Amino acid sequence: MIFLLSWAGVCQAQENICFSSRIKTIQVKVNGAWGEPPVMLLRGGHRVDISFDDLQPEYERYIYTITHCNADWTQSDLLRSEYMTGFDEQRIDDYEPALGTEVKYCHYRLTLPNSEVQLLVSGNYKVEIFEDGKEEPVAQACFSVIEPKVGVDVEVTANTDIDTYAQHQQVNFAVNYSGYEVSNAVSEFKYVVMQNGRWDSHVEDLRPSLMQINKLIFNHNRALIFPAGNEYRKFEILDEYVPTLRVDHMEFDDACYHATLFVDEQRINYLYDEEQNGRFLIRNGDNVENDTESDYFVTHFTLQMPQLAGGEVYLFGSLTNNRMEEEYKMTYNLIDHQYELAVPLKQGSYNYMYMFLPDEGETGETRQCEGDFHQTENEYAVYVYHRPFGLRYDKLVGFKNISYKE
Repeated sequence: MIFLLSWAGVCQAQENICFSSRIKTIQVKVNGAWGEPPVMLLRGGHRVDISFDDLQPEYERYIYTITHCNADWTQSDLLRSEYMTGFDEQRIDDYEPALGTEVKYCHYRLTLPNSEVQLLVSGNYKVEIFEDGKEEPVAQACFSVIEPKVGVDVEVTANTDIDTYAQHQQVNFAVNYSGYEVSNAVSEFKYVVMQNGRWDSHVEDLRPSLMQINKLIFNHNRALIFPAGNEYRKFEILDEYVPTLRVDHMEFDDACYHATLFVDEQRINYLYDEEQNGRFLIRNGDNVENDTESDYFVTHFTLQMPQLAGGEVYLFGSLTNNRMEEEYKMTYNLIDHQYELAVPLKQGSYNYMYMFLPDEGETGETRQCEGDFHQTENEYAVYVYHRPFGLRYDKLVGFKNISYKE
């Protein structure tokens, strides 16, 4: 009972967060691969690359700390020396100022492991970035390290336990731990299931529906039914003068460029499109030195629809770190009957959607602005953690990320 209560408590977030308005465009990549979940292999020669921009032209001395976390992203009980080598605080030495941009910034990079730091155990890791001498972080980046011990099979269907080929998708999965020593599989394993990398709608605290020899099966679990949403919208801001994909017009106001997108409308039907499930890719029109020669454009979004009661509408996707924060909350224009927002974004190709957050809720809803349609292509990730009796941390022993296409 104690075990279940501790896991059922409020989870921390597996999210990249900018705590300072100066910090933008946090990216976490494993082995430089774009579009892959941030999961790296323990002692497998993998690396995780973390980068971000500081919107000021002068170099700032930044340091970082690494914290090992449990399956719920609370800090584990391990000592620093048990999960990493090196000192508690390390300096970020890899930086480069922007070149030829109207908005001046410095681009910072960090790679783990490196000559100073080696990671010793699997599980979740949180990297916090500080201005030297300051106590509060300006940003955090999260990734996971896996030691694969179990097999994970995942299937997704639109024939769910609450509707049939309508508005939802249901995840079924099985964990095969044959050849891996487990004393009590039901109590020792923990699970996290996510749709499109969204922490706000993640599922945990799961119990198997069927137990076989060396296998746990999770079928017909109502907690694993997700609203299907719609395909992400997309646009590109690549050129300072020429409007590119879904850009209505470009302007310059003596300080920076402004990109105004075509007006979006509330969706009432499914719309098929090839998209990247909310991701963005930084690049400029020349596709050279993208990290330091891509400018920041103030990007204007407009969603034309009646005002929604009982909550707020947010811009959402990897461009907002999949978070619904004040910076990304849209303002309703009562005269033009539309939601509006302007945010600075680095040149690149972007996916996005509009998310409704109820006043009393913590989970965003797609139904009001985008609609929920069973045909939608979504990604689902299943994390399997293991904590045998006496161990003081959650090992990540299984992971599977699949794309559902009807």
